[in-house]
Amino acid sequence: MVGVTTVVKIGGARAVDPDGALADVADLVESGEQVVVVHGGSTAVDETLEALGEDPEYVETPGGVVGRFTDESTMEVFEMVLPGKLNTDLTAGLLNEGVNAVGLSGVDGGLLTGPRKSAVRVLEEGRKKIRRGDHSGKIESVDAELLEVLFDAGRTPVVTVPMLGVDGAASVDNAVESDDAALVPVNADADRAAAAIAGALDADLVVLTDVSGVYADPGDASTRIESVATPDEWSDLEAAAEGFMTKKVMAAREAIEGGAASVAVASANADAPVTSALDGDATTILPSALESDADDADADAEVSAQ
Repeated sequence: MVGVTTVVKIGGARAVDPDGALADVADLVESGEQVVVVHGGSTAVDETLEALGEDPEYVETPGGVVGRFTDESTMEVFEMVLPGKLNTDLTAGLLNEGVNAVGLSGVDGGLLTGPRKSAVRVLEEGRKKIRRGDHSGKIESVDAELLEVLFDAGRTPVVTVPMLGVDGAASVDNAVESDDAALVPVNADADRAAAAIAGALDADLVVLTDVSGVYADPGDASTRIESVATPDEWSDLEAAAEGFMTKKVMAAREAIEGGAASVAVASANADAPVTSALDGDATTILPSALESDADDADADAEVSAQ
């Protein structure tokens, strides 16, 4: 691919104003950069569920990560809100900024695919349980060629979930060939979707949210962790991440392990938020922070091969 590639994840919290990010994306595209915009929208999904008289449901995994339980009716709302209203609004916003934007969900063209998780392990009242009927998945494949075709055509992709889940088969190809398998839209975490795309494109990932980075003291913005470049600094980052930031740190790991050039967690409400994040006004995570993990994996592989 020609030019620098940046993946910009725009958060869906109420306090996030996307207008500054869209204007900044327009400036980057005009300067010759290739940009993929990725967005979620859990807040809008929750508000829609409540308007329909349904309560959003969140569960905790045995590992302490809190996430949404996506039953059938919630999945229908996801399909309506994210690739419908939110993706349309952001795509229109970029078009108004002069960007030739194209809205996509992970289902379109099989852009984001992986196995469906119909059952999830949860922790309820201190006990581990299995919850069935979930409509979520784990992204294992990104069709980078589809994104490159759009770049070559001068288009800027605006991507959201759902992803295309493989239900009852090991791969998309097997599902197509099998009478017992199916390809179904399922929920996926938008931060991790952005991470998968950044890894597939060897891109810089900018995660824009309602805070200016990861704070060593979650309640004190003056304790922002500026740079994460060593394994020790990575350990400090993981220890500092709480609540919603836990998933963003998980996504950062997946992005770096997948091949991303860097990850920056920054405020969507800063001036020129994407540019300023890339210039260091963020918590910036570099591949060297995870090098010891890669070395350990290589060593384990050597031992197992002997």
